[in-house]
Amino acid sequence: MRSAIAKPPHRVVLLAYDGMNLLDLSGPLQVFATANRLHAKGDLYRLQVVSARGGVIHTNAGLPVATEALAQLDLREASGIHTLISPGGSTGDSFVIDAALVQWIRDHAALIQRVCSVCTGAFHLADAGLLDGLRVTTHWDWASRLQQQYPALQVDAEPIFIRQGRVWTSAGVTAGIDLALALVEQDFGHPKAIATARQLVMFIKRPGGQSQFSAPLASQTAGAGRFAELHAWIAANLGQDLRVDNLARHVHMSPRTFARAYVAELGRTPARTVELMRLEAARRALEETALPLKRIATEAGYGEEQNLRRVFQRQLGVSPAQYRERFSAH
Repeated sequence: MRSAIAKPPHRVVLLAYDGMNLLDLSGPLQVFATANRLHAKGDLYRLQVVSARGGVIHTNAGLPVATEALAQLDLREASGIHTLISPGGSTGDSFVIDAALVQWIRDHAALIQRVCSVCTGAFHLADAGLLDGLRVTTHWDWASRLQQQYPALQVDAEPIFIRQGRVWTSAGVTAGIDLALALVEQDFGHPKAIATARQLVMFIKRPGGQSQFSAPLASQTAGAGRFAELHAWIAANLGQDLRVDNLARHVHMSPRTFARAYVAELGRTPARTVELMRLEAARRALEETALPLKRIATEAGYGEEQNLRRVFQRQLGVSPAQYRERFSAH
């Protein structure tokens, strides 16, 4: 009986340039390296870090990184380049395009099976014309600038990563790790991605549609003034009675004055903030724990399990059980 011919590892090329974010490069790199280490039958990925001229580049964290030169890449190999990743990073308020990297991407993109960006690495892909007409994401702080500079794009600052065919874009910094785990899952299945995430001691393997901001963090950011402490208290007391009267009492205001001031400062009602925080708490419990639905409903402040089901159907279009089946790491 003939033994099966081993498939060559997926070839992953990560671009590098002076001023890039260290974690935008090292995060995805470590995910693939860990997946390799956990696979007993040879490497799943062949990893290469390249820059326009090769040699040492300096990340914006100050750590030097040794790279190969683009000219040294052999595109005639049978396996070709399976995945190209363009990390982000900037030392100022505008992203400085590396023209040599962009030209290389433009010239060779058609030969690459999957093209990805992390954070402001999307600027390189956009400049090469690969993102025209696509829905893409980047770090929330750069989304408007990406949209203004490349109006043919549909920039969405909300998700941590987005897939559009063979093109994947992700938000900033740690989102590159989430992106890389999603790539491992696409290549080799959910169990392999979960095993890799567990080895990396990750809190959870996040789905791409998850927001760059958690509801509590977004609320604390928006209400950095007088309501910041209130938001932290709400997040820690979701199972309590969080009607306007009680929230107003917590900040020593009358209910009417509190409700008016809150909407003026945050642009939404206190009830909407409570709703968003409770939904996120329930989602995280379903993703990260094996707790029964009744307990999740109680701890998130829904009281009855049927209330939890109604909220999930209305807000997400799925039942809590379906959500857990789709996104749970357990």
